Amino acid sequence: MRYLLLFLLSLSTRTLLPGQSSDTHMQWFQDAKLGIFIHWGIYAVDGIDESWSFFNKYLSYEDYMKQTTGFTAEKYQPKAWVDLIEKSGARYAVLTTKHHDGVALWDTKAGELNVVKQTPAQRDLVGPFVEEMRTKNLKVGLYYSLSDWSHPDYPLHRSQEYRYQPKDDPARWARFLSFQRQQLRELSTQYKPDLYWFDGDWEHDAATWKSEELRKELKAALPNVILNSRLAGYGDYATPENGVPILPPDNPYWELCLTMNDSWGYQPNDHTYKSVNQIIRIFADCLSMGGNLLLDIGPKADGTIPEEQVAILEGLGRWTKKHQEAIYGTRAGLPTGHFYGPTTLSADSQTLYLFVPHRPNGPLVIKGLKNKVNRIRVVGQATKLSHEIFSKYYWSEVPGLLYIDVPAYTQAEEVTVIAVQLKGKVALHR
Repeated sequence: MRYLLLFLLSLSTRTLLPGQSSDTHMQWFQDAKLGIFIHWGIYAVDGIDESWSFFNKYLSYEDYMKQTTGFTAEKYQPKAWVDLIEKSGARYAVLTTKHHDGVALWDTKAGELNVVKQTPAQRDLVGPFVEEMRTKNLKVGLYYSLSDWSHPDYPLHRSQEYRYQPKDDPARWARFLSFQRQQLRELSTQYKPDLYWFDGDWEHDAATWKSEELRKELKAALPNVILNSRLAGYGDYATPENGVPILPPDNPYWELCLTMNDSWGYQPNDHTYKSVNQIIRIFADCLSMGGNLLLDIGPKADGTIPEEQVAILEGLGRWTKKHQEAIYGTRAGLPTGHFYGPTTLSADSQTLYLFVPHRPNGPLVIKGLKNKVNRIRVVGQATKLSHEIFSKYYWSEVPGLLYIDVPAYTQAEEVTVIAVQLKGKVALHR
């Protein structure tokens, strides 16, 4: 019982990040479970690494910036993007408004380096996307890089050499922060995002970024806005990247950002796409630990989404539509050892969902479940499944082993989900 209490307490009392509140405005994020990350910028023209390709000296900065002449966005149809996002089952999306290269996707008045003034696109690309997201009642996230390797007042030069240290030239650093704050005020005023996804914070500490002050300013403008953790510790939720956590982060709110292949932006030579099955299994792992999945796409320079990425989102959408009751609004499932696979719990803790990513070579088994079972069914089918309990002795408090038969005809093409409806809230023997 002691271990069960510690498990249940961990779900509700994990460590909050500095400056983070436990307000109910995080509820939609915790319930949403699936988001789409969109890396779109001039790097799609040549299909190379966003910003890092010049920073790591794979090519010159001048050659990198020549891509501005080919960024047309001529086939950009934000409605089609949002229709696909909705079809995937995602409840929110995050668009890169400015990566480390400093090229803004909106007509920022803080400088000249943006797609309206410097590319053939010649229009705001953020606004139309936000408008379409609002029509579908999907939550809007905006990615913004704190670092800017093109700005003359940013300390770290694109050659990876420091122009200056902020503490040694506070006036120059103050000019850069003023530029940064102006851009963020524009984003807040013009688009009113539900979420800010920051990046690049590793180059300075919170005091140098004035992270606490920035958090207060953003919250003053948008009281319910959610901030990710890459604000030097002053965010609301954790953001592990690409590697699926073995254990959930300490923060009760978290999101795994994941590429479909090995690239964030569009790269035509990267064909290492994960299968729909692999992505669903990763998603199930996140759900089981109470987290979200932010799955990335990289549109081409003309605004079209590669066929491989469309196919993956459509395949994912077919699965999420069928199994939505086991996804949205659920909470972390059973601790390790009770079931061989990912699990989630309904918000009232009275339905346990089992994710079965393989073809069972016999019945499924749940260990240590003290509840009586009312019914077991296949999610999306309503097919009832039979079950038996073995090794339950009247003289022992240890629950028996719950075996569940899953006939082949009930199994899903990708990952089967089983709903175990319990009598009362889940109770475990530890």
